[in-house]
Amino acid sequence: MSASSTPGHSRLTKAHKLSISGVATLGAAALAFSLVPAGAAETETAISAAPVAWTQVVDGAQTKAVQQNLSVQQVVAAKAASDAAAKAKAKAAADAKKDRGQKTAASRSATRTPVFANNLDGWIKESLFIMKREGIPGSYHGIHRNVMRESSGNPLAINNWDINARNGIPSKGLLQVIAPTFKAYHVKGTKFDQYDPVANIVAACNYAADRYGSMDNVNSAY
Repeated sequence: MSASSTPGHSRLTKAHKLSISGVATLGAAALAFSLVPAGAAETETAISAAPVAWTQVVDGAQTKAVQQNLSVQQVVAAKAASDAAAKAKAKAAADAKKDRGQKTAASRSATRTPVFANNLDGWIKESLFIMKREGIPGSYHGIHRNVMRESSGNPLAINNWDINARNGIPSKGLLQVIAPTFKAYHVKGTKFDQYDPVANIVAACNYAADRYGSMDNVNSAY
């Protein structure tokens, strides 16, 4: 018996070859089909990843813009604080200068206040100084003339014999002023004492100004 005639060992027929070829084709197609989605998925992943990367870029730009804005605000705030501090410092300096000026003026005023002698001439001059400040008229000559007539320049002089004395209110001091008149015409800033020479002269001149216009117009007992 020859080998070619043995059943089971016969060569592949044309139909068998076509069948195998078809299976191979289908397998290749299946393999190709299975590979395409994978590539598509990678492409989709790449596409979907793009917005994420873009968002990160935008977020970075926004962060930078916010940081720049905060920096500008900090600069503006610092400038405003600096201006306010400079303004406060300038005001404090101006106030201090004004205060020093007022103190200096007060000091100069005190320095310019003359020192008067403790005698009739000094008493009259001091009285005139006060009278000028208070707007009370009178002259050195008018005061001196009346002082010499009333008390001869004695600040402790007292009249114990005229009508005022009999009424219990004797005239006292350089210009012989009674107590009610002294109290009514006493000038603030002088001693409240009838015997004090300056207080006596100023009160008497204040009374004379009210009744006669000025001590200069008084030429007799008043």
